[in-house]
Amino acid sequence: MNLYEPMKDEDKPFFSSKMLACPLRGHFISFQLVDEFGDGKPYAGLAYTLQDSAEQRYTGRLDADGFAKIENCYQGPVVLTLNTEYVGEENPYKRLMERLSYKLPITELQVRAEQTRFFHKDGSPREHNPALKPGDEFIQVEVRDLVKHSAHLPPPIIDRKYPPEDILIRALNELRFSPAPVATFGVGLLSNRHTLLQVRPLRAFRPMLSTDNQFCALNLYQLAIMANLSYCDFGQHPAKDPVDRVSFPLDPSVGHFFGEALSNYRESWKVDNAQSPDHRYYPLYEEVPYSKRFEILPFDPTLYEQNKPGENQEHPAKLHFFDDSSDSWLSAKSTQAFITHHDEVILISIRGTLELADWWRDVDAAQVPFEEGQGKVHRGFYEAYKALKDFVQDYLDQFHAGQKIIISGHSLGGAIALLLAEALRNATDNNYDVLLYTYGAPRTGDATFVAAAEPLAHHRAVNNNDMIPSVPAPWMNARRSIWIPGFKAMFITNPVLGALIFVAGLVRVGGAPYQHHGTLHHFMLVPFNQKEMSSILWRPGCDSIEQAACTRALAKDGDLPYRDGWITQLMSLGDHSIPRAYIPLSWATLRRWQQTQETRGTLVTEREYALVDQALKTMRFKVEEKSRHMRYNQRDLTDADYLQADIELTRESDKLAHSLQRLERLRISHLSLADVYGSAAQSPALEIALARWKDQRENTLQVQIAMIPEPDPAEELFASLADKPRPLDLDSLI
Repeated sequence: MNLYEPMKDEDKPFFSSKMLACPLRGHFISFQLVDEFGDGKPYAGLAYTLQDSAEQRYTGRLDADGFAKIENCYQGPVVLTLNTEYVGEENPYKRLMERLSYKLPITELQVRAEQTRFFHKDGSPREHNPALKPGDEFIQVEVRDLVKHSAHLPPPIIDRKYPPEDILIRALNELRFSPAPVATFGVGLLSNRHTLLQVRPLRAFRPMLSTDNQFCALNLYQLAIMANLSYCDFGQHPAKDPVDRVSFPLDPSVGHFFGEALSNYRESWKVDNAQSPDHRYYPLYEEVPYSKRFEILPFDPTLYEQNKPGENQEHPAKLHFFDDSSDSWLSAKSTQAFITHHDEVILISIRGTLELADWWRDVDAAQVPFEEGQGKVHRGFYEAYKALKDFVQDYLDQFHAGQKIIISGHSLGGAIALLLAEALRNATDNNYDVLLYTYGAPRTGDATFVAAAEPLAHHRAVNNNDMIPSVPAPWMNARRSIWIPGFKAMFITNPVLGALIFVAGLVRVGGAPYQHHGTLHHFMLVPFNQKEMSSILWRPGCDSIEQAACTRALAKDGDLPYRDGWITQLMSLGDHSIPRAYIPLSWATLRRWQQTQETRGTLVTEREYALVDQALKTMRFKVEEKSRHMRYNQRDLTDADYLQADIELTRESDKLAHSLQRLERLRISHLSLADVYGSAAQSPALEIALARWKDQRENTLQVQIAMIPEPDPAEELFASLADKPRPLDLDSLI
């Protein structure tokens, strides 16, 4: 049903191209601003401006119900604007308006609209407002329709049934007496009738995060998704040299995720082109006022000098996205990362290995001094960090205002993230508060580096049989003269011989052994049968578990690994996948911890405990058996190598005993809300955010302690070789 009445006879001359009508006084304009519930109180007292075709301006303030009426005005269309600058003291508005870079032109209308709520849960516009009376005009407006500067506001939605009529603004400018246009922005209204303007709320979604340094299941899941998003392009159009505006049409992309979907109150789940609608992983979103979203900075050359075209032009892709990829993979340039922020958090996520140039950096394992701290680090990872550091520092210099800096990274990205986090922690010119989550990250520094970085809060997730966290091995370094021929042989001539030479080329020549930094959180897969598989996230405390992926592959005869072990581990790379391993396992952990906390249960079921307990006991028996076998066959019991090996085996046996105790504690321990959600447990928005998250069909599954989702059949082709999760093969550890 069309709510607009036919044009009255006295209005028709103003829209005729054959005659110019003289405006007559004695007419009125009335209008009311309301929210989607029909309430005008949120807009009470707002200053407005009306301008008619005779260029007469009428100013005033809305009454307590958001209503205004102008008497004795000229006949014809008028334009309404509400462009008054916000003058209050409330943060974050004041800070956003006064910051050094990209000061935002926040209006009072924007602040009021951010305090209103949507009528529909999905944010779709309400079509029948309860304040609408017979004979009224009805318009669905957004803040951007009524203010001068709108580049910092969400892109306009396209599904409004009753949008403002652009023809009224055009008609007003056609009727002007001066050469300059009467209006360049605003909403056109007709005289002698009442217009109801329903203002779309300015609300947004942002991924909920804990700012506590303590580990929580919420951050594990949320930051795994962010790590996966770092593999996407930024998705800005145009990508370079924009002229007057930018958009983010590419989905998935970093720009679309933060600058299009979430800012427009749309829950986004797609952060990977390969994701199937059958297996969606929604972040846990909290609804916030628009100004508290993760920000994609505005692009407006009329307002910001740095946005004007030129050699040093700034635009969102350049500010939020780092990509030093080169057309030549031999350049070793392929670091990619994104950064964004809101009033409480600065979020940084760094991409892992994806391109050939990444592999070049991965295997450049020579140790170099860590100039930003102590110790020595992997040269390839360090060079990648140095390529990124100025980009991050420039952003922090502009937008850091005491927020928590949360960094995530997968694989190579996790190694770079560790170096970045430790460098920021050591910064002398700012007291940065840094929290780091990594997924499948390799070793990055030596023992001196790891000891110096101990105060850094770092939670390191390792999945099952993922081989990447076990390299570089403590004995590794880089001798390119050996591994380059080996790399070629592995893929061109003799794969087995090539693998042997390739790994031999990574033998460390001098320097201290590589060590891991951070608190290990290990996903142990527990298979019950061919279709049922659960996952226990725990801190094993023993080297055998963490070295599972490379115990056989890197067991040396001199400097060479076992050939069958290396090939076997190459076939287990699916455990390293972020979308098909780390995200599903993190989701399963969050669901397990949620169910455990809600039911006051324990983290490990009796069924799981029995399986894992027996496996750990078997592992300890094998360690002790190996020790006895060495002792029986050793002729010289004073040999230094023998004594060191015996000490290590005894120590590992003790660690496995400690792991059994940890497993026992998991069987009897209970979780608090803070264990699951960290500092977000104190958020008043948590309950609503959880209800929305559990409305998604994937998150309502009632399964025994959150079984790992089965892979989509359409994704099985690659999964059959690499991406299908495998149970921990305890028998192959020794």
